[in-house]
Amino acid sequence: MPSLPSAPSAQPEPSLPSAQPTASAPAAPSRVELRPLTLADQDEFCSLVRASAALHTPWMQLPATGEAFREWMHRFDDGTNLGFLIRVRETGAAAGMVNINSVIRGRYQGASLGYAAFAPSAGRGYMAEGLALVLRYAFEDLRLHRLEANIQPGNEPSLALVRRLGFRHEGLSPAYLYIDGAWRDHERWALTAPSPWTPDPSLPEV
Repeated sequence: MPSLPSAPSAQPEPSLPSAQPTASAPAAPSRVELRPLTLADQDEFCSLVRASAALHTPWMQLPATGEAFREWMHRFDDGTNLGFLIRVRETGAAAGMVNINSVIRGRYQGASLGYAAFAPSAGRGYMAEGLALVLRYAFEDLRLHRLEANIQPGNEPSLALVRRLGFRHEGLSPAYLYIDGAWRDHERWALTAPSPWTPDPSLPEV
């Protein structure tokens, strides 16, 4: 399994999916690309997190200072977590971030997803396209069988996004994660391979 570099170096980057349409990617070429998250992204990432505080609260907490970012990046050291920025091809701007978390092999072959849009680019469909590429990468390159997304019940944009991508609702996990000073309930949504999937165009852009 490819590991995510924790700092700029001569190490090869993971082989990321192309933006060309396939059975498991958006019908049109994607406007975005995935780039591995590295220490070199610190200033841009923290600035976007601060600008997106109202969008993220109380749904998730991301590092907003250099010290917090550097500490947070250690989660990617052993390759069981992978972090990416979703960048707009035309401008290079970071539209959001996504993590493939807690990869478990053996009989499970699964992981969970964490993701967030950045406020300056929110509402334009970039996250749906970026997550479509992440799903393709997870199922085709990492050969995972199952991906989970755990979402607070009131987080309507995030719920709309997983519905658009074909995730199924599996239940509610009470007091699942400690976020913004409280244990928060989360809905559990999941997607399994190898069933082909495509985003549902009738659902709203996120």
